[in-house]
Amino acid sequence: MTPNPRQESTLRPDAALDPAVVRQQCADFSRSRANRVARNAVTSDGIVKAARNPVALRAYQDTYAVKLRTATTVTNQEQSGRCWLFATLNSCRARMLQALDVEDFEFSQAYLQFYEKMEWANAFLVHAVETAGKPLDDRAVAMLFEGPADDGGQWNYGANLVAKYGLVPKSAMPETACSSNTTAMVEVLNRLLRKDGLELRRMVAEGATRGAIDARRAEMMDDVHRMLCVCLAEPPATFDFACEVGPKATVDEALLQPIEPTTGPAGTPAPKAKDGEEPEKPAKRLLKDPGLTPQEFAEKYVKFDLNDYVELVNYPLDKYPYEQVYGVEMGDRILGGLPMRFLNMPIEALEDAAVASLKAGEACYFACDVGQNFPSKLKDYPGTLALDTMDTGDLFDVDLTMDKAAMLASQESGMTHAMTLEGVQLGDDGRPVAWRVENSWGKDSGKDGYLIMSGDWFRLYAADVAVRREFVSPDALALWDTAPTVMTEPWSIFY
Repeated sequence: MTPNPRQESTLRPDAALDPAVVRQQCADFSRSRANRVARNAVTSDGIVKAARNPVALRAYQDTYAVKLRTATTVTNQEQSGRCWLFATLNSCRARMLQALDVEDFEFSQAYLQFYEKMEWANAFLVHAVETAGKPLDDRAVAMLFEGPADDGGQWNYGANLVAKYGLVPKSAMPETACSSNTTAMVEVLNRLLRKDGLELRRMVAEGATRGAIDARRAEMMDDVHRMLCVCLAEPPATFDFACEVGPKATVDEALLQPIEPTTGPAGTPAPKAKDGEEPEKPAKRLLKDPGLTPQEFAEKYVKFDLNDYVELVNYPLDKYPYEQVYGVEMGDRILGGLPMRFLNMPIEALEDAAVASLKAGEACYFACDVGQNFPSKLKDYPGTLALDTMDTGDLFDVDLTMDKAAMLASQESGMTHAMTLEGVQLGDDGRPVAWRVENSWGKDSGKDGYLIMSGDWFRLYAADVAVRREFVSPDALALWDTAPTVMTEPWSIFY
């Protein structure tokens, strides 16, 4: 065979890297004492340990003037991308602890995960039909087929799932091997859905009727349902709820049974009250509420109302002016539910709403870029999100400073993780200086499962909070209720 002639690069030849220059850079590097110290530290212990600032880290304390009652159990999403679902349920959990007057409670994440995947699959197949006239390499279609059943999500998704399907305790539908490690399940679902999506596109191209397409789509959803039942088990239609509750529980008294106090060996009754004395009220009573549907359970004990919430975001970009409501084309995954909407506001509006929520005893969902300035693997100072704890720029002798707009526009930052705000410390000026954050990485992550987040870290790397209407300013609430929704592309920053 005749070899192909050598092709010259189309790039500027004068911009090519010169090996001689690189050799000189190496020689210059080695002459600097600071460079040698940094090299030795990083090659031995890695960037995070070498850049950590222990003086700054030890200044952050887990103390807050405003702090919610928190559960004993720290939730753990394990090897799954369900942070948004855990954060939504953890914000609901604060209400449950108060309603039952208990120290611990956990909702079933696997229950809503089952319906999440059903809804994701249904939305994908519907959108596959709607976009059948566009080529597969169209940007929107390519995004659609990129991950039909992937784990990622938004607060709106979790809230819609709760509103539509209700809630169950974790005991009613525990985690499975596939719920806690979703890789294999998602891979198989994605393959099935991509295959089905292509078939529906072919049916449209061949002129199939709407009825025929819908019938075939229903058959495809039967396959999805069967796969999910195999992986997660069938979700309960009803269940019996039983729980020991505290004396301040705000539940139906008719459903409570006394738990007789005992002394000494188990089963030995406590002494009876003496004549003229009031019998001691049991510290705990047994709540038994049989035959509940998940929707009844959510309405009865959490009183969750999807329409009662506002989602505020902070994206300081010229393309998306403040005081405007935005939506995302093809962004809704629970078809027929409340559309996904975001009110873009200055960061102070998000802070004020979150603080008002916490002061009223309500936990607050928020999303952020958790990987920024987060030495998560440190054993001596675990769980601190702050701007002054990592001297990374000094370690390399470079300037890494970027403002929020620049990071968002250049894809240096984005909303990668959702958690729950459960406490705040305010400064003399009334602005937050530190937040208490409940994560969903288990008790061995951070400080016993919780994070300390500085106020300036929140302002730079957080961009989404979901709060009840009563905690939003009147001006912002008026915008939420009356401003038209500006739809953005499927690949916009809001998705």
